[in-house]
Amino acid sequence: MFAIVNIAGQQFKVRKDDQIFVHRLEGNVGDKVAFSQVLMTGDENSMSLGGKSVDAEIVDHLKGDKVIVFKKRRRKGYQKSNGHRQYLTKIKINGIA
Repeated sequence: MFAIVNIAGQQFKVRKDDQIFVHRLEGNVGDKVAFSQVLMTGDENSMSLGGKSVDAEIVDHLKGDKVIVFKKRRRKGYQKSNGHRQYLTKIKINGIA
């Protein structure tokens, strides 16, 4: 069984025991979280819309890979380099209720 759930403004297709990276969530490592914005659930034969929830556990808080942002204007002598690392949370899906 799978579910398409909205977590922190992004949609993810999740199954039981999946581990995914989402934008930073409030809570400590080991806390249980529940997501009620389930858009669709289904299995191989049937689909249903909404009405369920997804239970998960926070595994870790970390930072993503560095993204380099480089800006340049030709023939103007303008160059600017900037970097960014996104704060992420790794969660493990415990079940779809």
